[in-house]
Amino acid sequence: MNKQLKEIPAFANEAEERTFWETHDSTDHLDWTTAQSVVLPKLKPTTKTISLRLPQHLLDSIKIAANARDVPYQSLIKVWLQEKLHDR
Repeated sequence: MNKQLKEIPAFANEAEERTFWETHDSTDHLDWTTAQSVVLPKLKPTTKTISLRLPQHLLDSIKIAANARDVPYQSLIKVWLQEKLHDR
């Protein structure tokens, strides 16, 4: 069964396009059965700098653990946080 698709209008700017898609169903305009997955290998996640106060002995222990694994201590902290979130 082929559904008659509506034409996507021309937009004057991004704000107009955003407003249109917020109020319209894309399935009326696009055939998603022909969509293909896309991999964006150069896309990097956005990072945010934070300030984290740790007791000196804890930071020293983290640095020792990171040094034993030959990774930067900030990277090790991120890995441990991610692992802990997945354990929940």
